[in-house]
Amino acid sequence: MKNRSLAILSSFMSFLPVIALAQFGEVDTFMNRIGTFINSTLIPLLFAFALLFFLWGAFNYFVRGGSDEEKRKEGTQGMIYGIIGFVLMVSVWGIVNLIAGGLGFSNNDSIQNIPNIPTNNN
Repeated sequence: MKNRSLAILSSFMSFLPVIALAQFGEVDTFMNRIGTFINSTLIPLLFAFALLFFLWGAFNYFVRGGSDEEKRKEGTQGMIYGIIGFVLMVSVWGIVNLIAGGLGFSNNDSIQNIPNIPTNNN
């Protein structure tokens, strides 16, 4: 019973900063900053790591594993893992953007900014 009440109290205490931010109307700004950090910093960093992992595998396959079959297998595995990482990240990124756009959470207004063909109304 004591552990249960402690868990309830700790879960309530974890929401106190969010409640405090909601009083000042800054939750939306805070969440937008988190989203901006993820989209502009974290995702490109993950793509860079996947690219480096792929390039390291290619280096192991072609340069270090010239005649050593074990090094060539390690290089092949590294390149495969790098490609799998790219495919998974692009897939998840696309699915999240598709869902966010469908639910109206996307700030992408490119559909409204499509140029029109000028017409002559004479």
